[in-house]
Amino acid sequence: MSKVSRREFVQSSAIAAVATAAAGTLAAQGPTIITRRTVRPVIISSANGNAYRNGGKMTCVEKAFTMMTEGADILDAVVAGVNINELDPLDDSVGFGGLPNSEGIVQLDASCMHGPKKRAGAVAAIEGVRTPSLVALKVLHETDHHLIVGKDAQRFARNFGFEIEDDLNTPNSRKKYLEWRRMIDPSHFLDPDKRADAADLTARQLMSREMMNREHYYGTINCNGVNAKGEVCGVTTTSGLAWKIPGRVGDSPILGAGLFVDGDVGAAGSTGRGEANLFNLSSHLIVEKMRQGMSPKDAGMEALKRIRSNTIEKRLLNSKGNPNFGVTFYIVNTRGDYAGVAMYEAKQFAVCTEAGAKTLVCDSLLTGKPTD
Repeated sequence: MSKVSRREFVQSSAIAAVATAAAGTLAAQGPTIITRRTVRPVIISSANGNAYRNGGKMTCVEKAFTMMTEGADILDAVVAGVNINELDPLDDSVGFGGLPNSEGIVQLDASCMHGPKKRAGAVAAIEGVRTPSLVALKVLHETDHHLIVGKDAQRFARNFGFEIEDDLNTPNSRKKYLEWRRMIDPSHFLDPDKRADAADLTARQLMSREMMNREHYYGTINCNGVNAKGEVCGVTTTSGLAWKIPGRVGDSPILGAGLFVDGDVGAAGSTGRGEANLFNLSSHLIVEKMRQGMSPKDAGMEALKRIRSNTIEKRLLNSKGNPNFGVTFYIVNTRGDYAGVAMYEAKQFAVCTEAGAKTLVCDSLLTGKPTD
């Protein structure tokens, strides 16, 4: 048996003591348990998502949240939610009874994006189908494409069994259209500047007479959600700008403009002036800012600031040099954090959680009104 020197004995005793102490500490702490991050399931939408029921018991956000928490695919849930608004003739910003174009024809746009599957579908300037969001969903599931437009979108819908109607106007939307035509210059051939001014003035007069909801001049419902697994999806559907030039397509069916979803980050959608979102690809910008670590609110504010700085044409500015139009964003990340942000104060958004559905006031970039 070999002899152990005094130095070796002391060193080995010290190591044993450290090991014993460490083992005691770990025993006191207990086993290490790795837990998943907590996700708060939530549905967020534009304010009309908690205002219409189409004769039923649930609003858009309530329907979507119920389906999602009962196990439905989240995109199916949010699309089923906006179907309520598309089919409700009282909501003249989308679908059946949506405010028509300058020729009295209802042309609809919609898009949807599936975060986990990283797929998308959209239709634009489609006529005769009350639920364009469902046609967009078919594009996502049944084709290798993202966007189908016009008569071909209608033909695509017919081939998949959608009912095609000759006219999607309701007595409400037709009355407002005829009033608009009556008030605008009957020749309808003013020079471009005067025609734009006349059309805008007429719309404002209709709003002031409470014949037309200010929110519905630009139309649209956006609805996004995240489930308990952190899966996120979104949908946007609209009848577009009231009295628009036939064939005009706004931001709603354009990925990255009126809607953008990244399954690893979150979702953003919008209502308001579509041209501003098209120019700035606002929804994509918001999601990218969240990817960089921003909160939904801060990311939305960045997009509003970008729109403000890029709006320089005099016709689009008010007396203070700010945009004379509104834009609102509805944002959620994969943790379930959400925000509604708007260019101007007093705008609202809808949200549904385990606590139920609520309509909340958006955070705003600017005070006052677009017309100040």
